[in-house]
Amino acid sequence: MKTMHRRYMKSAVAVLWSVLFIFLFMQGILFAQSVVDEWQAVKTPPPPELKAVTIDPSTTALLLLDFNKQTCNVKTRPRCISSIPAVANLLKKVRDNGAKVIYSLSAGATVADIAQELMPAAYEPVVTSGPDKFLGTDLEKIIKEKGIKTVIVTGTAAHGAVIYTASGAALRGIKVVVPVDGISADNTYAEQYTVWHLMNAPRVSNQVTLTKTTSINF
Repeated sequence: MKTMHRRYMKSAVAVLWSVLFIFLFMQGILFAQSVVDEWQAVKTPPPPELKAVTIDPSTTALLLLDFNKQTCNVKTRPRCISSIPAVANLLKKVRDNGAKVIYSLSAGATVADIAQELMPAAYEPVVTSGPDKFLGTDLEKIIKEKGIKTVIVTGTAAHGAVIYTASGAALRGIKVVVPVDGISADNTYAEQYTVWHLMNAPRVSNQVTLTKTTSINF
């Protein structure tokens, strides 16, 4: 009797585990789905805190990335055009306080293609590259020679030149300030993703401060 009872109990437990396994499988709990499968269920994280920043102009450079007509225009990226007034005001403040200014161009563009409100002075360096402005340019050399310890990153596209160049600077031990009203993309999701990435990426996030152009002081 005892042997039969033990066999019965083992069979019952096995059945219960089988039922539980099937239930969890059907609910997608036991085997995690991919992020694509769960795309619609992903919750947007809360917005990050924007902070006021006080900058030492002697060790700071403003980066203006790809404000040329090929990537910053009304037809394909109107949000870039909308960001120009805020960036122009920041540019004036930076120059008035003696901080450095460095420009970049997208491939195939020239200085003449830069938005008129943001045109570089003759003495301000310009580099040309793809999304990572450190790649194949003298940007790192320029920053080192000028004694730059902090860069203010503005430009377009947020998920291109901004995210790669800001991350590249952070990974080189440079402090990065990103005014969110000075970056742009084709859509707000790309800008949101960029901000989230810069505030959460390993080794990068510790070097990055988010702010607005009006909250940068010297």
